[in-house]
Amino acid sequence: MDEDSVFVADVPELPGCTAHGESQEDALANSKDAAALWVERARELGRAVPEPKGRRRIYA
Repeated sequence: MDEDSVFVADVPELPGCTAHGESQEDALANSKDAAALWVERARELGRAVPEPKGRRRIYA
């Protein structure tokens, strides 16, 4: 099986919130957009939005 060559970023505090990109920078930028959309949708649905737990970590 061929491996794809994308980077995946996940937002641990937001269940199911992940993004990908062709580089680490793209994946991180996309994860910021995904997190903002996640929070917006949660608020629309009246769901709790967790507080950030700390600084992000980048695994290379």
